[in-house]
Amino acid sequence: MKHLAVAANLLLATPVAAQSGDPITAENAVDVVEMIRIADAIDAAVDAKAWPLARSFFTETIEVDFTSLTGGEPATIPADALIDGWSGNLTAEKTSFHLRGNHRVVFDGAGEATLYSHGYAWNRMERGAAEENGGDPLWEVWGTYEHGFIRTEDGWQVDAMSFFATAQRGNDFVRDTPGS
Repeated sequence: MKHLAVAANLLLATPVAAQSGDPITAENAVDVVEMIRIADAIDAAVDAKAWPLARSFFTETIEVDFTSLTGGEPATIPADALIDGWSGNLTAEKTSFHLRGNHRVVFDGAGEATLYSHGYAWNRMERGAAEENGGDPLWEVWGTYEHGFIRTEDGWQVDAMSFFATAQRGNDFVRDTPGS
């Protein structure tokens, strides 16, 4: 029941346009599919630890909000810093799996859009299974993503990314400890 309440509160707080997205038309279908491809490709690149590929999907600076996971404040940072943070935490010792669905795109103007999606992430690190480290090698989280897109001369790129956790379980040691 607790998870149902979290999901219901999330839907109530989500703007109506984000719940359904803009209609897909002949004029915007290629753009919608490209934004979904990019968001999914970021996940695949992160899980493969293909850091240059992951970096290629972002503008030079990016607005980020991962405060539901890490605390702090939303910030505008260099995209290189975002990738450095991810690569520093998700080293060879730590396996990750990201999955997203329920993609909805809202066009915010000429050359700007927001992609809304539901997301799931799983992290595994064998060191977490040690009793002194919590006894569980897994940590997982569910939530919603928002990716801000702008059209550049190179095509659509992400200039903003937020994750809003709705539920998580597992070992915080796995989440918080960089792999070696």
